[in-house]
Amino acid sequence: MAATTSPVLAQDALGEGFKTNPDARMLLQADELVYDRDMQTVVAQGAVQIEYDGNRLVADKVTYNRQTNRMSASGNVQVVEKDGNTIYTDEMDVTDDFRDGFVNGLRVETTDDTRFVAESAERSGGEITTFNNGVYTACQACTKNPDKPVLWQIKAQKIIWNGARKSVRFERGQFELFGMPIAFLPAFEMADPSVKRKSGFLFPGFAYKDKLGFGVKASYFWNLAPNYDLTASTTGYTKQGFLSEAEWRHRLENGSYNLRIAGIHQFKSGDFNSNTIDADNKNRGMIASKGDFEINSRWKYGWDVMAQSDKNFSRTYDIEGYSSSTQTSNIYLTGIGERSHFDLNFYRFNVQEDKSSSHENEVDSKQPWVFPSLDHLYIAPDAVYGGEFSITSNLQVLYRKNQYDNASLVPSTNSFIQRGSDNYRVPGASGTNARFTSEAEWKRNFITPNGVVITPILALRGDAIGVNSNSIDVTRSQAFRAMATAGMEVRWPILFSSTSSTHIIEPTAQLFVRNNETYAGAIPNEDAQSFVFDATNLFERDKFSGYDRVEGGTRANLGLRYSGNLNSGWGVYGLAGQSFQLAGRNSFASPDFVNVGAESGLQNSRSDYVAMLGISDNEGFSLAGRGRFDRKDFSLQRGEIEAQKSWSRLSVSARYAYIAPQPTYGYNHIRQELSLAASARVNENWRVFGGTTYELVSNTLVRASAGLAYDDECFSYSMTYSQSRNAPPSTVTKPDHSIGFKISFRTLGDFGSTSNLSKGSLY
Repeated sequence: MAATTSPVLAQDALGEGFKTNPDARMLLQADELVYDRDMQTVVAQGAVQIEYDGNRLVADKVTYNRQTNRMSASGNVQVVEKDGNTIYTDEMDVTDDFRDGFVNGLRVETTDDTRFVAESAERSGGEITTFNNGVYTACQACTKNPDKPVLWQIKAQKIIWNGARKSVRFERGQFELFGMPIAFLPAFEMADPSVKRKSGFLFPGFAYKDKLGFGVKASYFWNLAPNYDLTASTTGYTKQGFLSEAEWRHRLENGSYNLRIAGIHQFKSGDFNSNTIDADNKNRGMIASKGDFEINSRWKYGWDVMAQSDKNFSRTYDIEGYSSSTQTSNIYLTGIGERSHFDLNFYRFNVQEDKSSSHENEVDSKQPWVFPSLDHLYIAPDAVYGGEFSITSNLQVLYRKNQYDNASLVPSTNSFIQRGSDNYRVPGASGTNARFTSEAEWKRNFITPNGVVITPILALRGDAIGVNSNSIDVTRSQAFRAMATAGMEVRWPILFSSTSSTHIIEPTAQLFVRNNETYAGAIPNEDAQSFVFDATNLFERDKFSGYDRVEGGTRANLGLRYSGNLNSGWGVYGLAGQSFQLAGRNSFASPDFVNVGAESGLQNSRSDYVAMLGISDNEGFSLAGRGRFDRKDFSLQRGEIEAQKSWSRLSVSARYAYIAPQPTYGYNHIRQELSLAASARVNENWRVFGGTTYELVSNTLVRASAGLAYDDECFSYSMTYSQSRNAPPSTVTKPDHSIGFKISFRTLGDFGSTSNLSKGSLY
């Protein structure tokens, strides 16, 4: 008997046993149903589609035997399981609940876009699938030439996919790259491609350093629970022995933390510089922890702390996350309100160096403990006399065992163009010093009928300072500093427009009337040592970078802003101006502990000129320059030019920097540096990149690097080479060389000199 059906509930036709979920119902759709009561079979033919308990089967023909409770499908069979995996085959024989079965000519595509192909497969218990003469890969076949071997694959006589244990085991297999076998795998097991965390061995990592030798890193990952795990590693170095590491990670409802330890018994500690404490230290190690927790939606706290046996163990052995030249330990508490911000930090600085000079042994004792540094900002929610009212507060307490004076101020020879105090040892007084600063500010905008914007500004600041130090540079142990400011800013934005462009010219003038800065040079300056005067801070009310110094006296800032947009896609912006000390003491001409402000361009009553200009288009080109020019003859005192251009396959950038002599800071000669970088995509998968930095005055190649990278949907590879050396006046000019590489097989793992061994679950 035959019947043509529209979609029907076929529970009666195919039997009550077709269930794993007692409430599941099956929906059968086919062009034709044929019942054979004598053979106890039901045959569905023509565009058959069965949906059951989240699974879907599509085939040309499906036959169900009511006596054996087995179902066979043939002709373009496709099964989409409830977990998203898709099975393709010509023939399939399964039980009526999809749990057990046998498949011929099988191809499986997982939700992670990986593929299994096999001559045949058996499924049992609804959990274990055994592929016979199978192939596994995460690569896609070439669309132009499907017969071309994929980039990598694993062939095995048996591939056992255990859905319960979330593992894939390969027996008597081989790893092939570009169709060529490169490794025999008698028995190899890995995590299910859909699993991101599973216990097991991780891919090895590799490293090399002159003093350590060649190193191989082996790691094991324990997935102890969904929210915590442990990674243990051992790195064997040919010169120094075995470095042991362990990292514990724990995620809680409101945050996460980790704990990392590392240690080694060095074979040849004498290979290190004899003047450093690590030379006689055979047993070296460290312990560190990071944490980040939310108290509620606005408040959070955390820490990043590290202690080690000597000053540079972590950098010597490239401990992940702790190998920088300056390691900062920090405990913090932050809060963000709708119109307020709170930031509390405790700091400890550790300079990790292995220089041969004897004074380097004292570096750690000259680094400050900061306990604490507190910043708070409050902006009144409602207007005060029609304007904005804000209160800014800062608390800073520091302790330093030994004074770090100007004689210890060592200019960097590698990266002079970087701003900030990274170029120096940060000088400071010995002992303890504390400062509390609070400033209230009110400002309001008035707009005249012709578009002039007038902004009056009133501010009142107080600093309470206490110093307990025998430093010769500190002459006061207690001080209270008050600063009252009355200011006015006037801006007149003028718009010019045409059918092809828009231009805005904005003359700007500021006037700030203040009392003189008191105690300049008599109290420590810890947080305002970094200072560069340029167009970006021309209109700052206080141009100092921190609270330990404050701008005093009456000062005017004059300048002109410009921005333009052309309909052709070009944009132009610029700013130029000058600053004038009209009355009172010039704070930038008042020396302090580190001579901040000297040779800055602001030390005279009429400052140097500052300017910046930039252009860009909508096709990846930009050019920008900024500079400071002498107030008398317009000679360049400091300047930078940056340019970059991007095409579809190529991007290039260049940077030139110039700084005139600054004898006060130990630079008696001009400094010039040129940096170039480029990246080119050869094709869809390959790219090359490189960069160089050249010190023009001493004709020194300071840094150079080059690299090659490949990436596609299943494989990535990168290799880099870098060289660095010090420029004069440094006497250490021998270059340092390093080579790094990383190979990554998607779903299998990655290895190389930059391997990330804290993630993954391959074994």
